[in-house]
Amino acid sequence: MSNADVLNFIDGAFTEGTTGKTFENRNPINNAVVSRVHEAGQAEVDAAVRAARKAMDGPWGSMSPQDRADLLYKVADGINARFDEFLKAEIADTGKPVSLASHIDIPRGAANFKIFADVIRSHGSEFFETVTPAGEEAINYAVRAPKGTIAVICPWNLPLLLMTWKVGPALACGNTVIVKPSEETPTTATLLGEVMNDAGVPPGVYNVVHGFGPGSAGEFLTQHPGVDAITFTGETTTGEAIMKNAAVGIRDVSFELGGKNPGLVFADCDFDATVDGMSRAVFANCGQVCLNTERVYVERPIFDRFVEALKAKAEGLKRGDPFDKATSQGPLISQEHRDKVLGYYKRAAADGARVVTGGGIPSLGGDYGEGSWIEPTIWTGLDEDHPNIREEIFGPCCHIRPFDTDQEAIALANDSRYGLATSIWSQDITRANRAARKIEVGITWVNCWFLRDLRTAFGGAKQSGIGREGGVHSLEFYTEMRNVCVKL
Repeated sequence: MSNADVLNFIDGAFTEGTTGKTFENRNPINNAVVSRVHEAGQAEVDAAVRAARKAMDGPWGSMSPQDRADLLYKVADGINARFDEFLKAEIADTGKPVSLASHIDIPRGAANFKIFADVIRSHGSEFFETVTPAGEEAINYAVRAPKGTIAVICPWNLPLLLMTWKVGPALACGNTVIVKPSEETPTTATLLGEVMNDAGVPPGVYNVVHGFGPGSAGEFLTQHPGVDAITFTGETTTGEAIMKNAAVGIRDVSFELGGKNPGLVFADCDFDATVDGMSRAVFANCGQVCLNTERVYVERPIFDRFVEALKAKAEGLKRGDPFDKATSQGPLISQEHRDKVLGYYKRAAADGARVVTGGGIPSLGGDYGEGSWIEPTIWTGLDEDHPNIREEIFGPCCHIRPFDTDQEAIALANDSRYGLATSIWSQDITRANRAARKIEVGITWVNCWFLRDLRTAFGGAKQSGIGREGGVHSLEFYTEMRNVCVKL
């Protein structure tokens, strides 16, 4: 793959495609052009679907789960063998610090293949003995079959990690995939095509088409009748559009969508550990994680102290060279996204919020001045119906509000159309557990944040998603359960 060109990957080969269209991939650190990406049209999506469906009828379709699992181990080893190459590509696309990408994005991106290879190795069939009305015997057994060709629509915030989180189980279960990476972060999904070829994955099993949503590769893919199911991580309104396309032909969907996640801080928490944890929850990856906390509710006796402590954390973040291990905050993904986040910053100030810290664009010298940098920002004093409280901002910011009772805190946490994640901070485990059971989210952390066991169920409630991913839970989406009844 050329450093100057990012190509589509179809049926085991790289192709510019037939549209003749390219778009620029820019580094958010300094807004420099990283590469030219070749946009896929309807013809490329058709070719990818044909290749994926043909692969199901070839060696891939007859491969045993054990052999598939062995192959996925080779894919993981291939990513790790080219760790530095994947790391540089991910940083060039996202601008995130090496301290984050080298410890989370690339290792998890590789590990996802081994995790689901192990799941498929250990998962057996279900057997039931049955007595017929006539007193005879029968057995029922359930088997899982691959669903077919899966469209994988990926976000830009954790490009490799969240893409392999879907591709890993899809391939482990015997499906074929067509990946549409975000137009903002196209490189590592394409680079993975080389690894797939080197590992011996048959052509057509893994395909990549580049482009945008409406009128481009995303829409062509989700509308294609040859696609059997669609999995998507991203913004809720995009999920709604994909769901409408999936309704034609009654294709299954798995969605992990937006969040406006609350964090509950009780006065009996371990204060220093809580400030450290909540600082990560608010500011990690420049606030560009679906699990980030944008609404913080703090029990009144420690409210002022907590606000000042989180302010100090925000002001201590270091911006600059992403390859400097001391750098702790990268830029937003693009100038366009920065304009969106700044719009929320300005509205909060105009509507009377107390801006505890931040609220603007930092002054950075040299090439960095052209990047998509933004200040980590904290507000207090807004009403709960304000757009900054109701809408997902996806930036390094939060609003902090005091509460007086457990019931009030739970009610505030649940007052949202989203229901992805929350964190609860209290040394009274009974109290924390009681609150956790009442908060309407898919995942709750107690005295931690972003601590993930990849075997557990992951997904959102309300408008934060449909379905669950992780461990055996991923099998529910990526396979069809078939029951066989045999009269003895």
